[in-house]
Amino acid sequence: MRYNWGMRPFGTSQQLTRRRQRALNLLRQGHMPTAIGKRVGATPQTVCRWRRESQHPHRKAKRTPGCPSRLSAAQLRRLLSALKRGAYAQGYAEDYWTLDRIAHLIWGLFRVRYRSSGVWYLLQRADWSCQKPQRRSLARDDEAIAHWKRYKWPQIKKVA
Repeated sequence: MRYNWGMRPFGTSQQLTRRRQRALNLLRQGHMPTAIGKRVGATPQTVCRWRRESQHPHRKAKRTPGCPSRLSAAQLRRLLSALKRGAYAQGYAEDYWTLDRIAHLIWGLFRVRYRSSGVWYLLQRADWSCQKPQRRSLARDDEAIAHWKRYKWPQIKKVA
């Protein structure tokens, strides 16, 4: 019997479960893990692991994986309200937020240090998305642009 080290064995989940149950039944009957492994197509280490797992079943994790947030729910609400007031309210010359600016704001409000990537994950959990500011000229004339699109562009299009 060849073993496929490090790869998922062939078969559906139901087939693999049946194989595992068959090996556990053979263990209960007193067979050795080496003989069981050859019979069901698994390594002896796998058979011993199946026995351990059957004696002590895994408990489901009660929390999500990853580090817990360093800001409490109340602090996060306070941060979001400060962000909604805008960057002007925090003394910045332009009214847009960057990750570094938000990290400085978190430090100023709560004395908690975040890197830019941590700020990004914090904003994603709060359902905020990345926005790029639109740069517009100060001399922009929206009426002239609308006039050009309405009257000049169709004439150019006909000629072309």
